[in-house]
Amino acid sequence: MKTLFVGPSLYGLVHDGALTDFPELTCRPPAGQGDIARAVIEGATGIGLVDGRYEDVPAPWHKEILWAMQNGVAVLGGASLGALRAMECAPFGMIGVGEVYRRYASGELVDDSDVAQLHGPEGLGCLPLTEAFVNVEATIRNAEIHGEFTRERAERLVAAARAIFFKELTLDALAARSEPDPAARQNLIDALSRYHVDRKREDALELARRLSQLPDARSTSPPPWDLATPTIWRHFLASLASPSG
Repeated sequence: MKTLFVGPSLYGLVHDGALTDFPELTCRPPAGQGDIARAVIEGATGIGLVDGRYEDVPAPWHKEILWAMQNGVAVLGGASLGALRAMECAPFGMIGVGEVYRRYASGELVDDSDVAQLHGPEGLGCLPLTEAFVNVEATIRNAEIHGEFTRERAERLVAAARAIFFKELTLDALAARSEPDPAARQNLIDALSRYHVDRKREDALELARRLSQLPDARSTSPPPWDLATPTIWRHFLASLASPSG
């Protein structure tokens, strides 16, 4: 069983726990603390982390990612919170996938809000309610490449997008901040919509493809490091394994 934690990054592509183009993957909603370890307990052979929770519940713990790898489970991360965790855990063997991961790994991106976005509940398919900065930035650059914006205007738009709090970042909000004239504002929205790039979705699909290609079996080769198991960690695992966990 290969498990993919995904939400707004692949909105509209997951139906009844399966991804349209990769039905062999078991899709679960954005991961919170304990969800990765729970997937290992339930028999996962590979885990893909794309989207995660970070406000209403604690985010996935680095230690559970390391514990998964210690148990022979390949863990891939990309596109969103998964890219952050992959950058942080790459020295221990977590596999980073996609452009967003590469930018975090190189230090070009440093802020977790660059991939954060508001979305609806699982019952609504994790409908995106805002735009992630990495998508807005890629959209502006795409419009620049196609001659829609000059380099100077593109730079101003990127700076304006970065200045907007991630919970408020939408194309409308960017246009409102950048263009006082209503007609010019609508023209900007139209241009951004025409050249829209969903970098997170692209990376999430690449990760799903990579995960689908992995063997459906755990590795028997131990990692070249030892994982400490303090009492609090053992109690945490026990709580996950219990019927009420």
